[in-house]
Amino acid sequence: MARVAAGHLRKPFFLLALFLASCLPGLPDSPTLPSGNYRVPTGVRFNLLRRDFLLHVPAGYRGDRPLPLLLVMHGAFSTGAETEVETGFSILADREGFLVAYPEGIGLFGWLQHWNAGHCCGKAAADDIDDIAFVDAVIAAVRQRLAVDPRRIYMVGMSNGGMFTYRYAAERTSVLAAAAVVGGAIGSRLEGGGEPWQVPPPALPLPIVIMHGLADEHVPAAGGKSPRKGGVRSYAPVTEAVEFWKSANGCIGNPRETMERQGALRRQQWQDCAQGSVVELDLFADWKHRWPAPHSTGTLPAEDRLRGFDASAAVWDFLRRYQRESGQDAKR
Repeated sequence: MARVAAGHLRKPFFLLALFLASCLPGLPDSPTLPSGNYRVPTGVRFNLLRRDFLLHVPAGYRGDRPLPLLLVMHGAFSTGAETEVETGFSILADREGFLVAYPEGIGLFGWLQHWNAGHCCGKAAADDIDDIAFVDAVIAAVRQRLAVDPRRIYMVGMSNGGMFTYRYAAERTSVLAAAAVVGGAIGSRLEGGGEPWQVPPPALPLPIVIMHGLADEHVPAAGGKSPRKGGVRSYAPVTEAVEFWKSANGCIGNPRETMERQGALRRQQWQDCAQGSVVELDLFADWKHRWPAPHSTGTLPAEDRLRGFDASAAVWDFLRRYQRESGQDAKR
């Protein structure tokens, strides 16, 4: 039986998260900041409104030591505030000492937010919104006000946010040191829509970890149409993303394979890649379309093999190993 109902958090929680996020203070003009969350505007506008993002400043931040920056991209119909709670990255940041930015996609007054991943999704893709430029602006805004280590900027995304992460990672290998995708497809096509949109070839190798639930009913790991939503869109299988990044990173040979969590997690890692890069694929048995962290895995039955699993900690453990050297290649 597949674990955890697919879909997003319940509507009451969404409304509460949205309300609390709207009440956050702006970023004060000070070299030192109290730990907490801030709502930060950018110079990018949409429908006359300035696009913004949620920023978490970790405990102990003093501004005298540059910290890593993690960009967390929410899924379709979600928000930065909702994703912060679901992933627990801000709690992890307080413990590990890194900054977290949760950019907000294009939507309707904070609702129905999407990212333009090139091939998907919603109004962001339909109107060809330049989300690449927006995320560039998010990074610039954080670096302008806080001490950020430019060698250690990372991105992780879930679902539509993961699709966008594939695109941003490919187009900004000179910015990111490593990336992670959970439950996202690297491409898709519409019936009768001609040739599928292609992620552009990266200029540099980039370490990446890809996580996917084998029971995902929204973005199937094997590719094809969504069993839950149907429709006319067919997603690329997760193996296509792996092959794309193996080629981009110049990986050769067979992967190192391990089975963890009593077989519930199959991990494949291609390590013989250019410039110290790595491609990792983590497949979760019976897991659906949700972030596998204590917010969801902590409620599983005691005998469940994925009970308590923390994908956020696993993602950070992967990302933090890498940094860009000389403004170019990402190395361990």
